Amino acid sequence: MVLDTAIKGQQIQTWKNQEIIMGLDKKIVLASGNKGKVREFVTMFKDLGLNIVPQTELGVGDVPETGTTFVENAIIKARYAAQITDMPAIADDSGIEVDYLKGAPGIYSARYSTLEGSKDYGAASTDENNNLKLLDELKDLADESLRTARYQCILVYMRHAADPTPIICQAAWEGIIMQQEVGNNGFGYDPLFWVSEYQMSSAQLDPKLKNGISHRGKALRLLHDELTRLYQ
Repeated sequence: MVLDTAIKGQQIQTWKNQEIIMGLDKKIVLASGNKGKVREFVTMFKDLGLNIVPQTELGVGDVPETGTTFVENAIIKARYAAQITDMPAIADDSGIEVDYLKGAPGIYSARYSTLEGSKDYGAASTDENNNLKLLDELKDLADESLRTARYQCILVYMRHAADPTPIICQAAWEGIIMQQEVGNNGFGYDPLFWVSEYQMSSAQLDPKLKNGISHRGKALRLLHDELTRLYQ
C-alpha cells in the first residue's frame, strides 16, 4: 500500500535524524550463537559495513521464549540481547506450520516431540524425533492437498532495548509434508518438506539454491533492504 510505504519512509527518515544525534552503532549483536546462522548474517550484511557479533561472544545467554507467536519471540530475543549489551540487536524466530494441524508445530517446531502430551519419542527434541512425531500426526492423511505447510521466518532489528518501532521482516516458503523422509541436506523438517517447484524435498536441494528460495533467505533480503535504507 502507498500509505504503508509512506509511513515506512517517514520512520526510516526519523531514524536517520536520530542517528545524527545519537550515532547509530554499526556493531550489532545477533541473538544467536549458532555458527551457521552467524556466518549467514555476517555474509549478508558485510557490504553495509555492519559488524555482526553473536551474543555468545558477549556473554549473553538464552532468554525464555514466552511469546505465543514468532513475532513475539523474535522481539523478546532481540530486546534481551540489546538490553544486556547496550547495542542494536537482530533476532529471528522460525518454524513450520502445517495447515491440517492448525498451524502446529509453529513456534514449538524445535521441541515438538517433547511437548507435554506427546508420546515417548525420546528425551531430546532431535530433528529425527520431531519428524517422527509430525509423520505420526499425519499418518492417516493420504491426500497431499491436505498436507500443505509452510516454513515461516521472522527477523527483528532493534536499535536499543526500548525501541518502540522495531523493524520486522517476515517471509514464508510453501510446501507439502511428505509421507517419508527423503534427502540428506538441510536440517529440521527439510527431509519431509516437498518443494513442488523443483519436484524434490528441501533436503535434496543444493544448499545455495535453498538459501535463495527459502523463508530465511527471503527474510534476510528484506532485512538487508531495510538496513540499507537505515545505514546508508
